[in-house]
Amino acid sequence: MRQRSLIAMTAALAAGALTLSACGSRDDKGGDSAAGGDTTVVIGVDAPLTGDLSALGLGIKNSVDLAAKQANEKEHVKGVTFKIEALDDQAQPSSGQQNATKLVADKDVLGVVGPLNSSVAESMQKVFDDAKLVQVSPANTNPALTQGPDWNTGDKNRPYQAYFRTATTDAIQGPFAAQYIVNKAEKTKAFIIDDKKTYGAGLAATFKAEFEKLGGKVVGTDHVNPEAKDFSAVATKVKNSGADVVYYGGEYPAGGPLSKQIKDAGAKVVVAGGDALYSAEYIKLAGAGSAGDIATSVGAPIEELDSAKEFLANYKNANYKEAYEAYGGYAYDSTWAIIEAVKKVVEDNDGTLPEDARAKVVEAMQSVSFDGVTGKVSFDEFGDTTNKQLTVYTVEGGEHKPVESGTFTG
Repeated sequence: MRQRSLIAMTAALAAGALTLSACGSRDDKGGDSAAGGDTTVVIGVDAPLTGDLSALGLGIKNSVDLAAKQANEKEHVKGVTFKIEALDDQAQPSSGQQNATKLVADKDVLGVVGPLNSSVAESMQKVFDDAKLVQVSPANTNPALTQGPDWNTGDKNRPYQAYFRTATTDAIQGPFAAQYIVNKAEKTKAFIIDDKKTYGAGLAATFKAEFEKLGGKVVGTDHVNPEAKDFSAVATKVKNSGADVVYYGGEYPAGGPLSKQIKDAGAKVVVAGGDALYSAEYIKLAGAGSAGDIATSVGAPIEELDSAKEFLANYKNANYKEAYEAYGGYAYDSTWAIIEAVKKVVEDNDGTLPEDARAKVVEAMQSVSFDGVTGKVSFDEFGDTTNKQLTVYTVEGGEHKPVESGTFTG
């Protein structure tokens, strides 16, 4: 996406409060329409727009853009035009932190959608919270982001009031996968691998705990460097372990080649993982041997939801080059959550944005509630989504096919 100049806004912001009459024009950065208002509100987007995970990141960016455009066409917030500013974090925490600092510096930014990776979110949360700038992730699933580092002991404490998410957590996703794998797929000997990253290690740990609770036996564990791409050593370990399922806590750029190399080594196993394996890119990388592999993902299959029909049609008509992927619907709903919070702040302040608009948007987000593309959109006391539904997919005919949807019952 083209980089936006901040020069035009400096003079306008120097005047003080951002009101319906105070804001001048901005360069076109997407999400605009002929139904523009007098005030520009920018919604930031942080995601991997280049690199191995860019398929997911671009789906997020496009879905945010679509939401902003539709809000403008409907004049959903009277007098306000929404624009987006999309920044590339390359799935790197350091880049995410730099992007957070940049978005905070732009006083027009009243909310941020993203990031994709939980490890990136860890580097951004304090920056946004200190600035009282709301952040809504469509994809982060590590429980500690909302419930604190001791969440798994029952000591849950919300670290950052400005952080929210529309994706459910690995505290639910890992056990949900274990229940399906033991009770439905009838796999009882697991080799568990993770990439040592925040998302992957956390997800693998929650899977392991429930798998063993259900009577499954862990026949081996290992870690991989997702950048290495040569997984022959661990593939041999899997083959010799007697496992009938491999659970991988990690993302598709390594998960796909890992599955392929495990199968090529002669191991007759199913490879399973979380939402970061739920991508067409995983199947491309894993090859024909991926048939039968399992991935869980947040929510119900968007293609089967009546609530998503309009989104799917509008996304298609917008002619984006990239697919909406696993998190498109959640990114769209995250954006609308910010839009609804901005609307409440404007309406509560007689049609203008107050000087403390960012803090007011954070406050308003806590009570946001609407029927979204992915279902009911609202947040609990931790900033977590109240929508706890998940779906199991298996690879069949070169595609991920849904086989079971539901919620974890622990």
